Amino acid sequence: MTLSIWRYAHLALALISSLFLVMASVTGAILAIDAVQEKMPPYRVANFDQITLAQTVPVLKKNFSEISEIDIDHNGFVRLKGFDEESNEIDAYIDPTTAKVLGKPIEKSAFVTWNIALHRSLFLKETGRAIIGIISFLLFLIAISGLALVVQRQRGMKRFFKKVIREYFAQYYHIITGRIILIPVLIIALTGTYLSMARFQLFPEHKAEHKEIVASEEEPVQKKLADFALFKNTKLADVKKIEFPFAEDPEEYYNLKLKDRELIVNQFDGQVLSEVKYPSTLLLENLSLDLHTGRTNIIWAIILGIACLNILFFIYSGFAITLKRRATKIKNKHKTQDAEYILLVGTENGSTLRFANAIHEQLNAQGKVSYLTQLNQYETYPNAKYLLVFASTYGLGDPPTNGNKFLQLIDKHPQKNKINFSVIGFGSHAYPDFCEFAKQVDQKLAAQTWAERLIALHTVDDKSAIEFVTWVKAWSEKTTIELATTPALYAKKPKGLQKMMVLDRTEVNADEQTFMLTIRTPARTKFTSGDLLAIYPADDNRERLYSVARCNGNVQLVVKLHQQGLGSEYLNKLKVGNVFRARMVTNASFHLPKNKAVAMIGNGTGIAPFLGMISQSAKNSNNRLYIGFRQETDVIKKHKAFLEQQVQNHKLQRYQIAFSREQNHCYVMDLIRNDAAELANLLKDGGVVMICGSLLMQQDVEKTLNEICVEINGNPLSFYKEKGQLLTDCY
Repeated sequence: MTLSIWRYAHLALALISSLFLVMASVTGAILAIDAVQEKMPPYRVANFDQITLAQTVPVLKKNFSEISEIDIDHNGFVRLKGFDEESNEIDAYIDPTTAKVLGKPIEKSAFVTWNIALHRSLFLKETGRAIIGIISFLLFLIAISGLALVVQRQRGMKRFFKKVIREYFAQYYHIITGRIILIPVLIIALTGTYLSMARFQLFPEHKAEHKEIVASEEEPVQKKLADFALFKNTKLADVKKIEFPFAEDPEEYYNLKLKDRELIVNQFDGQVLSEVKYPSTLLLENLSLDLHTGRTNIIWAIILGIACLNILFFIYSGFAITLKRRATKIKNKHKTQDAEYILLVGTENGSTLRFANAIHEQLNAQGKVSYLTQLNQYETYPNAKYLLVFASTYGLGDPPTNGNKFLQLIDKHPQKNKINFSVIGFGSHAYPDFCEFAKQVDQKLAAQTWAERLIALHTVDDKSAIEFVTWVKAWSEKTTIELATTPALYAKKPKGLQKMMVLDRTEVNADEQTFMLTIRTPARTKFTSGDLLAIYPADDNRERLYSVARCNGNVQLVVKLHQQGLGSEYLNKLKVGNVFRARMVTNASFHLPKNKAVAMIGNGTGIAPFLGMISQSAKNSNNRLYIGFRQETDVIKKHKAFLEQQVQNHKLQRYQIAFSREQNHCYVMDLIRNDAAELANLLKDGGVVMICGSLLMQQDVEKTLNEICVEINGNPLSFYKEKGQLLTDCY
């Protein structure tokens, strides 16, 4: 079957059964908890699996004047009904080795009973049981179709548990949890279906019919119960129920109901007088009940509870995936036959359509006649001059669902006019067949007599707006059509921004044009020095990132004000007490290394994360700081006072400041050259160099460090880069 059939089947089955599955999953989770709680009372004795009837029955007969029956339930609790020596009625859990009463049976609560009825029959009696049986079977089909989709995505069962690329939360965990919980869900579905079939007697009904037993006319002689061969060889754990003889009469017998058979046993000599084996259908029904309820094993009951909760997550994430795929609608102002610009998009989850839509809207805004459609809607375009193909790759080199017929359609619908084409491939380098489908499309179009490649195949890794802009620039240059080249315009607008408050700020320094902000984040926000504050000044997808320090639990950053700077002007307008929306971005590649000597190098606003790292350092840390400014300001004086204090606290070994326009009239590179031997030894001994500030400064610093490393250590800077000893965060 094709991928689309499996997907539509998976979705259709989920839509049909979702409401009932929610109910069954919620009640199933509650009943799984009840199954766990049932095992909590200490009524199961030690070494229960080793106790035989020969050890148990004589003890019970000795301690109770009359026993009508004993039941061994799925928890291993032994329940006795009878009378004690004082003729008091007994109905209790007992210790089968000592006959000690352990506790009284407790009826299930009304809440649990209500859930059992709802789970089994929806309070609709036989009709409800039929519905639940059908829903169980549909769940089995959903699981099978989901399995087929994962196998298709991973390209074979052998790669079933290989890495899954995370595109977004619902998609990623729908697959991950689905793979983990697949077996329990299949068992729940199959056993639920079988129990429903058994309920409606779709299998032959079993009745234990024993042969007629003729009592011996000889006077019976009572053997010791402990010497009964059957009792010696039968474990209590294999017994479900024992019905005791009513009196010492040859026509009264022991009735043993084991897990796989039923026996009539002579009460005097222990001989088996009649045996009826249970049919396989009944054994399978009992097994299904054990597996479906988790009543026999606490670990399995917990797994079933987790599986029920996971089914609820499947329903949520499955519909979230479906809605996301359908979220971006294609809107065309022009008809196919009128369009000069044809944009074809092949996408699995809708992300590629976002890029195509952005180009489509810009072309329309400029008065171009543009038409956007799916790859599988390809046809003949009489007035087309440009063909743009946005092709994502699904799984391991396969076409997306809405593009699986495209290569055949190219042959079926040859164009009548010459058309310039360009293919943009979307994929992930995490997969070995990166953009494989886009490559096939590009080769197929290149082989057509009517098609002329405008620019070479361009690929985009992991939905990178920056890489996409590279294609935009190349295509715009070839066609002389001006398209937006700001990556933020093609990036996805972020969600989940948090409210943050300005606690303190300094005024903009006239010379350095810098100011400092202290910001409070929500209580549960996790971040550390070196992470990034992401702000969205225009309330769109344009993002600005700032390296931060963590000081007293708050965000602290130093900002340089740029004329008409989108981010810096926005932050400069914030006053103490103002609340704005932003988010913290983990920047793990620029966190302070533990237990290593560190040289921190920066200029200007690059000092911000270093201030936090120094304050978070342990005592006697081998940290040193090289920082450059134009001239000393009030803010820099505060920095110096802070650094002096950290030196006294032994969190900073030493620091050096370069002032390019006053005092020592030097640059950071001069400070580095002065300490060339120390920095070379630091890298040689496994230490780390961290650089934060402007890109120009980074380039100069790396050039200087490279010269030092080659001259003193005999290795280029790249040697230490590859070992993770150079960390940078520059802009």
